Amino acid sequence: MYLADRSAPAGAKTAPPDRGPGRAPVVAPTVLALGTVSMITDVSSEMVAAVLPLYLIAGLGLSPLGFGALDGVYNGVSALVQLTGGHLADRVRNHKLVAGIGYGLSALCKPLLLLAHSLGPISVILALERTGKGLRTAPRDALISLSTPDEAQGRAFGVHRAMDTTGALLGPLAAFLILGVAVDGYDAVFGVSACVAVLGVVVLVLFVPSGAGETPPRPAAAPPAARPTPVRLRDAAALLRLPRLRALALCAVLLGLTTVSDAFVYLLLQRRTGLDDQWFPLLPLGTAAVFLLLAVPAGALADRIGRRTVFLTGHALLLAAYGLLLWAPAWPALPYLVLALHGMFYAATDGVLPAAVAATVPESLRATGLAVVGTGQALARFGCSLAFGGAWTLWGTGPALAAAAAGLLCCAAVAGYVLRPLPPPGAAPAAPAPPDPARHP
Repeated sequence: MYLADRSAPAGAKTAPPDRGPGRAPVVAPTVLALGTVSMITDVSSEMVAAVLPLYLIAGLGLSPLGFGALDGVYNGVSALVQLTGGHLADRVRNHKLVAGIGYGLSALCKPLLLLAHSLGPISVILALERTGKGLRTAPRDALISLSTPDEAQGRAFGVHRAMDTTGALLGPLAAFLILGVAVDGYDAVFGVSACVAVLGVVVLVLFVPSGAGETPPRPAAAPPAARPTPVRLRDAAALLRLPRLRALALCAVLLGLTTVSDAFVYLLLQRRTGLDDQWFPLLPLGTAAVFLLLAVPAGALADRIGRRTVFLTGHALLLAAYGLLLWAPAWPALPYLVLALHGMFYAATDGVLPAAVAATVPESLRATGLAVVGTGQALARFGCSLAFGGAWTLWGTGPALAAAAAGLLCCAAVAGYVLRPLPPPGAAPAAPAPPDPARHP
């Protein structure tokens, strides 16, 4: 019972690989190398992300609506570029090269934050930095899926996301320590972030295999594959004709429209609990710690019981976090409960969705398929940032979050219906039971 478990596209792998003595390890070296790159890069990115809301709202006087627009740009630009990165990686058949360009562009943008002290330049720099993220996301996830057996996709993405989240855990902690000891705290955070980002690019170049992303060897009994044809734009557009991918894309968009961004969750939690500004950069640590602990178990569970179940459960946990922010008393444990639910949501969804997408598209279009769903989800979250920022400005925090929670409940119900398990195509309906001779002589 996997996400949208419908007919597989032509060319997609459906049978699990042989478990004989020569079988490759479940977690491939490429996955571990990419996890290391993501961990280092996330230390850099999350150092900036941890202080950015406070820097813009408290330091530059940006309104919640203005921050919502900027946060939307921060994620929306990444979404628009994902399609380009995914298609380019499939077309040139060099996923490492395209991912490296993306990592390099993001690293180049970090030092520029030292020179920008107004909203306009910061917006441009963040847009360029997210362009790099958009270029690298789909090729990186394609590298992971192409290096992993089908039945272990959830575990592989869970391992990668756990390593990535280790960086998300260390980044805010580093920002907190730097702010406590540096005179020009924000500039010091931006400068250290730039150095760490360069280190991530170096690790990618040196330790990710150059041939990573190529199709894994087929079993000996399989016929030799024909020479691959060049990937065209029309092939990418035709992916949405696949019922499973179309269902995944639809649900990712619907649920993204009601997923309040992390920055807003932390701002709401700070206002709800009266947390001092000094401790604000530590809030992402709670989410990251839970995500780190549960990413691999959640991925393995999704491989075993079905990605649909785990994915929808994750959104139910997010809905519970919204409910606590809205109606729970001011318990001392409230911040811990909200952050725990927030981290559980990411553990159950962030790696499970790409694992499900990877099972629906041919290998030659793997990065493009991942980009299609990722783009839809990120654009939806861009719209949510704008809408939530406007609702906060006009109605206040309570009504804005209540509207988001109601929308999430409705969209999760729709997603549960769209992703319901269906019988295989052409399956005959069950025959009616024969009459009981004892009751009908």
